[in-house]
Amino acid sequence: MPPRPVVQSGQTLRVWQRKALMEYLRGKREDFLTVATPGAGKTTFALRIALELFSDGTIDNLTVVTPTEHLKKQWADAAARVGIDLDPGFRNADLHAASDFHGTVVTYAQVGVAPAVHKRRTITRKTLVVLDEIHHAGDSKSWGDGVKAAFEPAVRRLMLTGTPFRSDDNPIPFVQYERGADGMARSRSDTTYGYAEALADGVVRPVIFLAYSGETRWRTSAGDELAARLGEPMTQDLISQAWRTALDPTGDWMQQVLRAADARLQVLRSGGMPDAGGLVIASDQTAARAYAKVLGEITGEKAVVVLSDDQGSSGRIATFAASNERWMVAVRMVSEGVDIPRLAVGVYATSASTPLFFAQAIGRFVRARGTNETATVFVPSVPHLLELAAELEAQRNHVLGAPKTKEGFEDDLLERAQREEKAGDELLKGFEALSATAELDQVIFDGATFGLPAQTGTPEEEEYLGLPGLLTADQVSALLSKRQAEQVAAEKRRAPAAAVTLAPEQPKTAGERRIVLRRQLNTLVAAHHHRTNLPHGKIHAELRRLCGGPPSAQATIEQLEERIATIQTM
Repeated sequence: MPPRPVVQSGQTLRVWQRKALMEYLRGKREDFLTVATPGAGKTTFALRIALELFSDGTIDNLTVVTPTEHLKKQWADAAARVGIDLDPGFRNADLHAASDFHGTVVTYAQVGVAPAVHKRRTITRKTLVVLDEIHHAGDSKSWGDGVKAAFEPAVRRLMLTGTPFRSDDNPIPFVQYERGADGMARSRSDTTYGYAEALADGVVRPVIFLAYSGETRWRTSAGDELAARLGEPMTQDLISQAWRTALDPTGDWMQQVLRAADARLQVLRSGGMPDAGGLVIASDQTAARAYAKVLGEITGEKAVVVLSDDQGSSGRIATFAASNERWMVAVRMVSEGVDIPRLAVGVYATSASTPLFFAQAIGRFVRARGTNETATVFVPSVPHLLELAAELEAQRNHVLGAPKTKEGFEDDLLERAQREEKAGDELLKGFEALSATAELDQVIFDGATFGLPAQTGTPEEEEYLGLPGLLTADQVSALLSKRQAEQVAAEKRRAPAAAVTLAPEQPKTAGERRIVLRRQLNTLVAAHHHRTNLPHGKIHAELRRLCGGPPSAQATIEQLEERIATIQTM
């Protein structure tokens, strides 16, 4: 057995980590759930707790459980930097861990298939178990049951997650649930450090979302040709098909968005982040390879492709993280836990839309290395995604037995559609994307929506893409508000101040009218913000309270008109 690791001088902690450490040491609880936003430093926090417990003799063994094989090495490397030697190569066939390690790193899948092996190891030594991204322990009954059986004998269990919620009712092992006044049981964390707090502390980067809409046209398996504007109100099936059409690698939508994203990346690389990198998150391997080819044509440089079932994927991620290469394209392997701090531009080119996946994917871009670094994520203008972007700071819990609301029902449809797409659902056979055009629709930051003027075009897009990358969250908000104020002034110069009109040219379709009304509403909200200093999000929320209805991205023409009339009287 190697020498017992101890806390070394010079190991500093962030404020939230120190507070959480004191809470942990004071409570001496067997189970401790830490909820902290991606990029906050959960790994550093967990390893500090392990050092404290090694030092006082509470434990003599550490087991870390991760969702993926790649994260095993990442954990072992991080532990080695603080003097803890973990074996990331342990296999279930090994009867005993090597004696020259302080512990092991395994995956939930390993534990799920052989819980008895890990239980024997847990029983024989005083063990701290760190369950990284603990929500994965409920991914299947075998995983949850295996984790519970294997680690119930542990001296201490530390659970970590950035997203303590799931889309199902599978309880998460060792997590405490408390029943609220509504009768629903919700997960209870022992310490929480959310994105909003981390942003205020400068621990994470501010994220600007650039949402692109556009006209899409496709042919169904029945041979019918359909057309729709991405982001407009329609049935869930039509949303999924329009969304899928936009993501077609051969269509103009993805080509235009990838060009815009690379332009943004070049702005960052020439403006203070010379090593800034970009990540495209794709739906499947075929699309990932196709996007990489498009990026190669745009940039003249080969993009790194990471596929979960390819040997050497972990090595390619590590090489990209340490390099100056511009773009990486991946499916799901880089969506959770992977630490590439130089990622600053993202393209969300996947149909995955659960709050869990979205939060973890966006978490790849928020890891701050220094002050005043901004991240930009390009997303399809789909109402569900826009709502998730606007609610990035929302704290969520895992709720057991929650009744299915309309929103929950739609989430179920999306998840089912994603599962069916993976399985090659018969209904999608014969689907053919025909065309799609991209157009910058709106900018979302800090829960507020900043609309574009009614007359859009390339200069306006280039202006937004030119947002400086070295800004604090307050500076980003001030700059966007300033631009919105300039748009208000421009609108007033183009039309009589007393009249609230549509665009100078009357829209010809209902979809075009909704776009104009939504932008007009955002302009009025911006003007109200400058008069009152109320955040955009609060103004929108008050309008929803007074008028009813969903967020403006999903509102009908009548609802938008009512909100416009209401804000004029506020």
